Amino acid sequence: MTENNQHIVAELRGQVGCITLNRPKALNALSLAMVRDLMSQLLAWQQDPRVLAVAIRGTGREGAFGAFCAGGDIRFLHAAGTSGNPELEDFFTEEYALNHLIHTLGKPYIAFMDGIVMGGGMGISQGASLRIVTERTKMAMPETIIGLFPDVGGGWFLSRCPGRVGEWLALSGETIGAADAIAFQLADGYLPSDQQAALWDALGTQSFASGSAVQDFVASKMVAAGQRQVTAIEQIDHFFALPDAAAIVQALEVAEGAWEQATAQLLRKRSPLMLQVVLEQIRRARGMTLAQDLRMERDLVRHCFYLRPGQSETIEGIRALAVDKDHAPRWQPARVEEVDPALVQAFFQSPWPAHAHPLAGLV
Repeated sequence: MTENNQHIVAELRGQVGCITLNRPKALNALSLAMVRDLMSQLLAWQQDPRVLAVAIRGTGREGAFGAFCAGGDIRFLHAAGTSGNPELEDFFTEEYALNHLIHTLGKPYIAFMDGIVMGGGMGISQGASLRIVTERTKMAMPETIIGLFPDVGGGWFLSRCPGRVGEWLALSGETIGAADAIAFQLADGYLPSDQQAALWDALGTQSFASGSAVQDFVASKMVAAGQRQVTAIEQIDHFFALPDAAAIVQALEVAEGAWEQATAQLLRKRSPLMLQVVLEQIRRARGMTLAQDLRMERDLVRHCFYLRPGQSETIEGIRALAVDKDHAPRWQPARVEEVDPALVQAFFQSPWPAHAHPLAGLV
């Protein structure tokens, strides 16, 4: 057994590399050290013939499982972004490289997505070859709440949801449960939460002929997910196919239904600038490979902090939510109708020539 630091526990149990995210007080939010430890462990196991598969879980306040990962450490992002700490750049470059490695590991990677699975937690689970959800799963890409965008490959995996679900999840930041996650192709199967521990333990004691046998064994334990909560699929496909974020918000506001009105009010709370950027991101990503999407997102995140010095929507959004906690972000501009299309396009201009891009090596 190796314990890279107290926040990542990695152990080879039988033929399976088992990772436990162990930062429960922060809902296992990812720090730069955690990203580095995960990367180094996965690279080692990728080359280790004793490791047939990898399994990953989180730790809740009452022990194993209960929470997967709430995302990146946004307090660190705020502090680094306001102080000029160069580790801000390292964090995103290395996190996105980790996301890519998970998608391309070459061995089964099984994610136990119990409890909160948001933001960076989606980044270390969506690349899994088997994504397991439970009745406690709360899944979201809520970045527009803090003036960011759904990164960690969010453009790639959200754009591949059915219909316009990707646009809806990306712009609204809404939370979904297990049955909807499976229906939206963001999870592969359902397991009651009280069966996770026994299955996890069995992974370390069974003998397997291959990595695919490990994955098949886990998949054989999955059951029907139960009832879906999201019923507004027709509305999602209609409104979120409109040409830009302003058109979406305005059309929702003049519609009569309760869902439409509630969704319009929700979108009016988000960063108007980032609503337009995110819609463009999702639609561009539909025609991209994962590596291309991650390079685009690396460009976007640089611009989120530095394109407008002193006017970062992300720093302001984190301030309002997690630092001052006044929940009153001062977005610039204040309304989605006032967003300059040229400013939106500036987010998609890479600050690096292709050969010098921080993620140039991803294929």
